[in-house]
Amino acid sequence: MASASRLLPPAPPPAAPFRRYPRGRPAVPRGLRCCASASAAAAAASATGGAALLERGGAAVAVREFVTLDELRAAVRLRVRTFYEYSVESVGAEDHRKALAEREFQALQDRISGKMICFQRVSCINGTVPLSPSMMLAEDLCSGCKFVEDGEERVVVGSLDLNQCLWLPDELTGQRPGVSGVNEDNNTRAYLSNVCVAKELQRNGLGYALVDKSKKLAREWGITDLYVHVAINNVAGQKLYEKSGFVYESEEPAWKARFVGRPRRLLLWLDMSKEPL
Repeated sequence: MASASRLLPPAPPPAAPFRRYPRGRPAVPRGLRCCASASAAAAAASATGGAALLERGGAAVAVREFVTLDELRAAVRLRVRTFYEYSVESVGAEDHRKALAEREFQALQDRISGKMICFQRVSCINGTVPLSPSMMLAEDLCSGCKFVEDGEERVVVGSLDLNQCLWLPDELTGQRPGVSGVNEDNNTRAYLSNVCVAKELQRNGLGYALVDKSKKLAREWGITDLYVHVAINNVAGQKLYEKSGFVYESEEPAWKARFVGRPRRLLLWLDMSKEPL
């Protein structure tokens, strides 16, 4: 599951055509499949200072707000790895990836630090796992998305941004709840962007854990309405958000999607007042 919803202007076109995703799923590193229930994850979260844990065969995935800039940079590299793929024959692909990662890293830093005036609060939420020998099956993931925290090497395997803005354009806020006089202040609305999970670990519950963590944080911020875009052909993403409580709000016109060169997107909405405490 990956959603390239983003609040940045489109990145420059790649130097070479994108490679189609293979039909078969990439190999999952041994010992990293999700086997914990949601209730077990919640119990672990309370015991670990708010970092939700998903047990993956002995390795624990911590879902939390980012802690260090090194972790933030690793999260950006995961996003570039997820949203941009090149054919093996691409010339200059690595340089292009590095340029994209640096651009995204600086923009994310600016949003989080408050330098972009339209953003009131932004949080980067990541799923990270300790680097272990079994992870070496995903060598590209480990080398690209690794960071060091308190002397321990960890890998970012999932990420998203929760954005509370001073204003949101109509394409992000939609019309819900549609009652006159309610939620006229955009400060109570927020938007999820850059939602991604490493392809090696998709469909193992990590995407749900990331969204669940973002909902908990949104409630702390006083958010009443949460929005997210998902590509109309991203069936797995749509199922994830439906499971998380989102409902259909609207969809992007076909002409706009053609103009920017991407699949049409659905705008989904979550009524935070109906979320259990």
